[in-house]
Amino acid sequence: MWSPKDKLKVVLEGFSGQIEIAKLCQKYQIAQTQYYKWRDQLFNYGQQAFEQKKISGNEERLRDENLRLRKIIGDLTIELKKTEFEAEL
Repeated sequence: MWSPKDKLKVVLEGFSGQIEIAKLCQKYQIAQTQYYKWRDQLFNYGQQAFEQKKISGNEERLRDENLRLRKIIGDLTIELKKTEFEAEL
């Protein structure tokens, strides 16, 4: 399975023009159709790398609430482990 980072590396190497696409595909053992599919995905969705994601007030509130609850769970877990440890002594 190819990671997104690996796919990008292959496509950018193809863009460099230093290697023929057929040889590039042989090098990475992929079909040329696969290369062109990845290239087209980069063309179609590459602009998202430059878009700033705006989060709504509700999303920000939920994120903050999630962080607060995680901290509480972490604190309770530590307290529980302390209690278990002290009970063992």
